[in-house]
Amino acid sequence: MRLNEITYTDAMPVEGYGPGFFRIGGEVVEGALLTGPTGTGAWGGYDDADALLALAGQIDVLFLGTGAEIAHMPADLRARLEEAGLGIEVMSSPSAARTYNVLLSEGRRIALAALPV
Repeated sequence: MRLNEITYTDAMPVEGYGPGFFRIGGEVVEGALLTGPTGTGAWGGYDDADALLALAGQIDVLFLGTGAEIAHMPADLRARLEEAGLGIEVMSSPSAARTYNVLLSEGRRIALAALPV
């Protein structure tokens, strides 16, 4: 079997998550998370559209984690993000974190906004 070393770009992979938190780069982020090419920090959830809109032009796809289970995102938020040219993939937060890590290792232009499990 051949093993390849994974090298990440500016963004950091999700190392772990649990009830109410995410761990990235050895740091714990309590509550909702936003991470991507501009760094990692807390996210205000669905009411914090401006943080997501600021990613327009910097990423191709935003993975939106809806918590422990997949759920619909608010229609008005989806419309605003799509109008800004952001591609959005909605899934449960564990699935979104795993998908984000895989595509990040491929050097893709992505970000992750996730509600805690």
